[in-house]
Amino acid sequence: MDFTGLDLPFIWFILVGTLLTGYAILDGFDLGVGALHLLTDTDDERRIMLNAIGPVWDGNEVWLVTGGGALFAAFPAVYAAVFSGFYVAVMLLLALLIFRAVAIEFRSKQPGRAWRRAWDAAFSAASIGIALLMGVTLGNIIAGVPVGPERDFTLPLTALLNPYALLVGVTTVALFMMHGAIYLVMKTEGEMQRRVRGWVNNAIIFFVIAYVTTTMATLLYMPHMGEPFKERPALFAIALTGMLAIANIPREVHHGREFRAFLSSVASIASLMALFAVGMYPNLVMSTLSPAYHLTVRNAASSPTTLSVMLTVAVIGIPFVLAYTVAIYWIFRGKVRLDSASY
Repeated sequence: MDFTGLDLPFIWFILVGTLLTGYAILDGFDLGVGALHLLTDTDDERRIMLNAIGPVWDGNEVWLVTGGGALFAAFPAVYAAVFSGFYVAVMLLLALLIFRAVAIEFRSKQPGRAWRRAWDAAFSAASIGIALLMGVTLGNIIAGVPVGPERDFTLPLTALLNPYALLVGVTTVALFMMHGAIYLVMKTEGEMQRRVRGWVNNAIIFFVIAYVTTTMATLLYMPHMGEPFKERPALFAIALTGMLAIANIPREVHHGREFRAFLSSVASIASLMALFAVGMYPNLVMSTLSPAYHLTVRNAASSPTTLSVMLTVAVIGIPFVLAYTVAIYWIFRGKVRLDSASY
């Protein structure tokens, strides 16, 4: 395929962002279900929660792998700087991802109450930790990191856990809890569904409080994130779309239209990721030492040949990934009911 004349770095900026947004949407409700897992006490209800995500959670994580792979190939300087600078956080994140998978699989291997409660706690703690670390990383990217002339930096974990980054992390946890609660409403029925409806309202309140606080902190302390919106007021439509989507969730849940509520939650996550992308562009990693050291869409991109070849592969491969994802969700649609093959 001939992509001559196209702005390949910008296209790959959009593609990487789309892959990471897909991960946030799909694995976001998995993590949200994990964060909510300990709110119910009965073994059957916890099994229902696990089986709600059981057929899809591992496939959802593929989006993170493909997003990381696309970042590595399209913007290798960013990949190298971020994964080395956030090395401790990345290793901790990988450990939590592995531990969460182990908890899901090991929980039902023994019938003992203590055994299952221990793995339930591990599953919930790992889910919250993953969401928090992702938000903390995002917060540090927004605030900037000490990238030097060699295009690298090192930050200890204590420096990563600064107040603004932690605020973004808490907001991420709240967002995924809201998303996961809506997904559970869609997958459950009867008394459990009625209880989960209450979780949705509380999760929305938690998220709105965290989101408003984070927005105020961003406008006060990270003014660069608002500059594109001052220059192009039409971009406020992205924020408006997100706010309307969040406001629509309680209405759809009240009327029993759970799938529409889930779509509204999806739209809110997509709008938040779009706000982040617009605020950062054209920067991918901002240096706190000097603007000359910023890693941008232009100076951190691979060669035009590499980007072109990769785009050909993406055009061919992405439809297959989407088709597989749609097929899996179609096959496992409907309410969760326990049987001998359940977790």
